[in-house]
Amino acid sequence: MTETGYFQDYYPDELSHCYGCGRLNEHGLQIKSAWDGEETVAYFTPRPYHTAIPGYVYGGLLASLIDCHGTGTASAAAYRAAGRPMGSDPPLRFVTGSLQVNYLRPTPLGGVLEVRGRIKEVKGRKVVVEAWIVAEGEVTVRGEVVAVQMPEAMRPGA
Repeated sequence: MTETGYFQDYYPDELSHCYGCGRLNEHGLQIKSAWDGEETVAYFTPRPYHTAIPGYVYGGLLASLIDCHGTGTASAAAYRAAGRPMGSDPPLRFVTGSLQVNYLRPTPLGGVLEVRGRIKEVKGRKVVVEAWIVAEGEVTVRGEVVAVQMPEAMRPGA
């Protein structure tokens, strides 16, 4: 974690229920992302039930890690680009416009996964994030998230 804390901890309560990154979803993954220099990082330990075949992580979980780390990174990048502190109003919350995931090699089950991200573009209401997953020192998954600022109509009570 960096001095600015975890991005997802700044999400308003009404926008903190996502299965992948919602801190208020007790059954979710509760991904926590933070700045690490010019990159972002999150760590996740898959449970035995996150299996595809014995010994390997389910690909849908890996896509979820890329997706939610990417949208969290987009939010932090938008705050940074606007010169605003995380969590300041109005909230800059992002949803997935496009998700591309490439599985480079099987991801072993049983250790901590490192999910990293890098900003490729910040343009208006769109942020493009390159992300990858490292397991046992090797990149096993690469992806790209095109994140768009959440439309007002998606906000609870809108």
